[in-house]
Amino acid sequence: MTELEKVEKLREKADVSFSEAKEALSAANGDILDALIYLENRGKATVPAGGGFFSAGGTSAPGLQPDPEQKKSDGSARDSFLDMMKKLGKLFMVLLRKGNSNFLDAKKGDEPVFSCPVTVVVLFVLFFFWVTVPLFIISLFFGIRYRFRGAELGKDSVNRVMDNASTVAEDVKKTFTDRAHDEDSQGM
Repeated sequence: MTELEKVEKLREKADVSFSEAKEALSAANGDILDALIYLENRGKATVPAGGGFFSAGGTSAPGLQPDPEQKKSDGSARDSFLDMMKKLGKLFMVLLRKGNSNFLDAKKGDEPVFSCPVTVVVLFVLFFFWVTVPLFIISLFFGIRYRFRGAELGKDSVNRVMDNASTVAEDVKKTFTDRAHDEDSQGM
């Protein structure tokens, strides 16, 4: 683009005289955008409402076409935060649905002790950790066995882990009772 074309373009965009446009281009080393900013800073070019040549709505000042990337980025921090919150909300709803459709069952022998949704168990572990976890462990030593029931957690692999925990607790209990019985026998 020739210097004359740049001056004419700048006059169009900024609505200034030929000499003001030429002076601004000279100060901006021929860059039209810098010349436009130069004129705005000196109060010779009118700044459109919204603080620039692109408004928040994505519409442009007369004679300027909006940059497609500019339109996409308007309110991007707010939009991305809302998108993230929507995704977190969807994830929370999926977890809540799965937690309420799977259950933790406790039995002593063949007698059921309790059954509650996994969501309740997770809440108890999160908010009452120092009470809930020791109670679960202690209950294993009293012969209570835990199993999961439901589409996601009621799988053999998960319940095998629960059975192993119960078996370990029974083995530890048996070891202690055998040692206590041996010590009592030797002491008599």
